[in-house]
Amino acid sequence: MTSESTPAEPATDSVATNVVVSFPDELSAWGRDQLMADRFVNYIRRVHDEVALDDEWDEFLDVGCCGDSLTLTLRVETVEPADATTLSAETDIEFVEREGSVHGGWCVQSADGPASTTGKQS
Repeated sequence: MTSESTPAEPATDSVATNVVVSFPDELSAWGRDQLMADRFVNYIRRVHDEVALDDEWDEFLDVGCCGDSLTLTLRVETVEPADATTLSAETDIEFVEREGSVHGGWCVQSADGPASTTGKQS
C-alpha cells in the first residue's frame, strides 16, 4: 500500500450542463456580437472553473484598435443542474439581458457605436 493518491476527477453530476449568464442591457449590438462569439464563450469556460448562482464576473470585451477596453459585469442567473459547481468545455452558456450599464471610453461601447457585424443583433 502506498501513501500516494491520484487527484480526484470532478464527479459528473458536479459539472454544469447549462449556465445562464446575464449582461447589462446597455451593451450595444456590436458588444453583444463580441460577447456571444464562440471565442468569448470558450474563454469563459476556460477561465471560470467554478460556477455558482449569483457569481459576478468582471470581464472586458475586445474593442479592437479604436478604443479602450469595454468592461462589463456578467452575472450567473441559472446553473443546471442546480448542484453543479464546475464548468466544462461541454457546458452550454446562454446570455440574457438585465438592467445595467457598461464602462468604457469610446462610442463603440454605446448605442451610437458601430452596428452589429453579424446582423443577428438589432
